[in-house]
Amino acid sequence: MAKVYVFLAEGFEDVEALIPIDVLRRGGVDVTTVSISEFPLVTSAHGVNIEADILFEQGEFDNADLLMLPGGMPGASNLFNHSGLCEALKAQYQAGKKISAICAAPGVVLAPLGILEGKQATCYPGFEKALAENGARYTGDLVTVDGNITTAEGPAAAFPYAYELLGQLVDKQTADQIAEGMRFKHLMQK
Repeated sequence: MAKVYVFLAEGFEDVEALIPIDVLRRGGVDVTTVSISEFPLVTSAHGVNIEADILFEQGEFDNADLLMLPGGMPGASNLFNHSGLCEALKAQYQAGKKISAICAAPGVVLAPLGILEGKQATCYPGFEKALAENGARYTGDLVTVDGNITTAEGPAAAFPYAYELLGQLVDKQTADQIAEGMRFKHLMQK
């Protein structure tokens, strides 16, 4: 079973965290939510309180198949300001393992860490300058996959992003079945 850690910071974008968590768990992925603050209760950008499974200090992230970053502001900035998380992301990248980020997080977190250098990536419009300044090529797509890095544009991309990650971690057939069961494919036919 694939192991994923989703890092939650004060001000994270609700759907960018919760939709991928839900989709991955439906697909049989072991997802652990991680608070990077000193408390397990984390407040989203829209005032929703989520209790994380563990605090950052309780995690051992070297067993991760994927480290995932929701976007939102100031959530993405809070992620970047956590030195332990930045070190875990760099170690994951250097090991050639999967990292994903959505919305502001590719530009605010991954790009300054050098993780997107020489890669194609997407992000929320307005953050693409940070990608270019750090050697990435902005695609403007809903979801962009370049090697072990998956990035997504913003809240509306949360479902396609989640299904892409599920396909990578389990298989495309499972991702398609979950998308069909959640009526996503029906929505996209309209």
